[in-house]
Amino acid sequence: MARPLRFRHSTESWSDGRVRSQLLSSLDSNIGAEMSTPWFKPPGGYTARRFDMANGDVALFAWRDDDAYWMGNTETPKALWRTEKYGFEEVPWKLSRWVTRELTAQLHEETPWLEPYPYVSWFFLPVFLSKDGRETTRNFFDEHAGGFPDASRDDALGFYEDFLSSGALDDHRHVMAGKLGTSEYLDHQRMSAAMGEFNAARLLHDAGYDLTPEIPVDTGHSLDYAVEHGGRDVLVEVTRPTPPSRRRASTPVAAVKETAASKATGQLKEHGGVVLLVDCSSFFADDWRQVRGETPGVRHRPAAVYRTRPDGSVDGYTVGDVPLDLPFS
Repeated sequence: MARPLRFRHSTESWSDGRVRSQLLSSLDSNIGAEMSTPWFKPPGGYTARRFDMANGDVALFAWRDDDAYWMGNTETPKALWRTEKYGFEEVPWKLSRWVTRELTAQLHEETPWLEPYPYVSWFFLPVFLSKDGRETTRNFFDEHAGGFPDASRDDALGFYEDFLSSGALDDHRHVMAGKLGTSEYLDHQRMSAAMGEFNAARLLHDAGYDLTPEIPVDTGHSLDYAVEHGGRDVLVEVTRPTPPSRRRASTPVAAVKETAASKATGQLKEHGGVVLLVDCSSFFADDWRQVRGETPGVRHRPAAVYRTRPDGSVDGYTVGDVPLDLPFS
C-alpha cells in the first residue's frame, strides 16, 4: 500500500534538457507521459514542469540551482530514486502552497463535488490524490458518506468541513489524513474506524479541549489523543464497534461490549486511567436505541459510549468516573 503524497528533494543541478531526458523520457517509455507548463505560476526563482500520464497519474517538478522538488502520484523516475522524502509541512511554504494549488485544481476537476468543501479537500489531499488510494478514499465519502449510516455524501462532508476548518488538527494533518489509508481496495470497516478518531476529535474539540494525537506510552503502543484538562493531560483511546449488520455480533449491545472488551484486555490492559471513547456513529438509529436503552457497561473504566450525527448532535452515556466534561456526562 502506497503512502500519502510526499515531496522528493533533489540537491543536484537540473536543466530543461535533463528534465526531458531523465524524467519525461523515463515516464513516457514506461506508462506514456506528456510534459507541459504548470496550471499555476511556480514560486519565484523556480522553473517548473507538469507531467500528465496516460493512466491519469500526475506529477510536478520545480527546480533552481541545486535545489529541486518532485511531487506526484505516479512512478518515480530512476534519477530521483535516492532522494529524500518530505511532507507538505516540511518543504518551503511557497513550494507547498504552489503544489497544493495545482493538485487541488486537479482534484476538483476530477471530483467536482468536493469543491464546496475546501478544508476537507486540503486536509485529505495527500490521500485523495495518492497513487493507490485516490479512488477508494473519494468513494468512501461519495458512496458511503464517510461511514455515517442514513446520511448523504454532503451531510458527511459538511460535518467534517465544519470541524476541520476549526484548525484543531492542522498541525497533525499528515498523520491524521494518512489514517484514512491509501489502499486501492475499499475497506469500509477500517476506514470507518479511522473516521471514528475524527468524530472523537470533534467531540473533544466541541467540549472545549485542545488535543494532540498519537501519544506513545511505555508499553510500546500509541494512544489516540492527549487532552489538556485541569493542568494535566488526560489520555484518550478511541474504538468504533462495527454495527451488527457488518459483523458476527448478534446485537448492537453485544457489538459494543465485544469491541470495548478487546481494548480492555489488549491495548488498555495496563492503562486503567485512559478514557475509552466508544464511537457508535456507524450504528443505525434502531441499533443505537437498543444500546441507549440498556446503557451496557464495558470492561474498561472510565469510558464514554456515544453516537454522533452529521448535524453535529451527539447522544451518549458514561461508564465510571470520566475526568472530562462531555455533553452527555
